[in-house]
Amino acid sequence: MDGRTVEGSDIALLTDSLRATMAEHTGPALDVALDDLGWQDMLAEIPEVAIPLVFRLLGETGCHASIINDVLGTERSATEYPLPMTGDLWLRWHRGTDTASPALDPELPLSQTDPGPLPKDALIRGRIALGWWLVGSSRAMLTLARTHALDRTQFGKPIASFQAVRHRLAETLVAIEGAEATLTAATVDLHTDSTVPHDDSLLRALLAKAAAGRAALITCRHTQQVHGGIGFTAEHSLHRHIRRAHMLDALLGSSRALTREAGALIGEQSHAPRLINL
Repeated sequence: MDGRTVEGSDIALLTDSLRATMAEHTGPALDVALDDLGWQDMLAEIPEVAIPLVFRLLGETGCHASIINDVLGTERSATEYPLPMTGDLWLRWHRGTDTASPALDPELPLSQTDPGPLPKDALIRGRIALGWWLVGSSRAMLTLARTHALDRTQFGKPIASFQAVRHRLAETLVAIEGAEATLTAATVDLHTDSTVPHDDSLLRALLAKAAAGRAALITCRHTQQVHGGIGFTAEHSLHRHIRRAHMLDALLGSSRALTREAGALIGEQSHAPRLINL
């Protein structure tokens, strides 16, 4: 990789390396492994590639890392930023520990903290990053549901052949693809288009996070229905993605709260930004 020019072959190689790393590590160990792969340099030099790729893979693999703190900051540091959460809560995503709060998420090192300043630029970057994480989680859930629908048989044939199941999977895919297109536009505008007004970048990131959260909640509902009873059990991996998706949706503004906020902003500005590139 040279500067801001990244070839498709480089991205494919990086994707394979990241998948292999995430297959072996999570939590603090993944933080260290990502640093060894050059995460900080990628974030500084090619954020429009690094953020979508790494956070989407976190969702697809079910791993977690504290790198949201790196995205919120503008330079290398060990800072742990206060994160607003739906319900007037503020959380801190801790570095270097696996200690989790069972009341929040038994896997993520989150704890309640006092409210703190979070600049608008940090909020924009954080919402886009969490949006990509949500898209990755949604795709993981859709893959699980598709596999289950092909393997599970009723009345002598796979349930994937039933129209109701196919409609649920199709609606899920449409929601995910729409969220990814919205996130792509917001990412490109933020990191490569210096002519975009700051208020437009804020609104695009807000709408992109809202779309990703909505897609994730639709995915949770439909994939759990497709799985049936097993989708509600702790023995199946689906429940981990569902729990993670609800937590990520609530951080930095839930899809419902952000949609209301977007409506108010559009009303004030009397225009809406372009959401996708056609």
